[in-house]
Amino acid sequence: MDNKKLGNRVKSIRKNNKMTLKQVSEKTGLSISFLSQVERSKSSATLSSIRKISEALGVNLSDFFQTDCDPKSGIIKKEDHKEHRSDEVNFTFTNLSGITNPIFEPILATLYPGDKNISPYTHNGQEFIYILEGTLSVILDNKEYSLRPGDSIHIESTTPHIWYNDTEQIVKLLLITSPVI
Repeated sequence: MDNKKLGNRVKSIRKNNKMTLKQVSEKTGLSISFLSQVERSKSSATLSSIRKISEALGVNLSDFFQTDCDPKSGIIKKEDHKEHRSDEVNFTFTNLSGITNPIFEPILATLYPGDKNISPYTHNGQEFIYILEGTLSVILDNKEYSLRPGDSIHIESTTPHIWYNDTEQIVKLLLITSPVI
């Protein structure tokens, strides 16, 4: 995401919540200086930092990555989709929902050749993955699976999991998480 848009959204949500940088700092463990730099677009934040900020502000992580759409219907036209790259989880994603405070989050994820999480990932809730293109490798409970187009997996996200692309082709998948992460 564009650092300026992220900074503006963080500042706007913080002010709407009538919180000071000090209060957000205390809740996140991030320094006031760093938070100020993020808000002023002088520093970029990792996905982990953005997650801490979203929790402190009481909003969903996806609220920082919302795509412009019709707020009543959540309709997003293809040309309005915006890709975001997360080096922390090593894939490119597009938020497919424009609904505010959804109970689940649909994401189009793209993994380029070699994209991989280094360590197992866990979070609250569930994940559903449907493979659209390519072959996705998944490690779940120390067991490896290869998923191809049309295959799906539905897991409790508290189970340590890794998914990656060890092929020479792009992998595209529909990821649905609940609750929104």
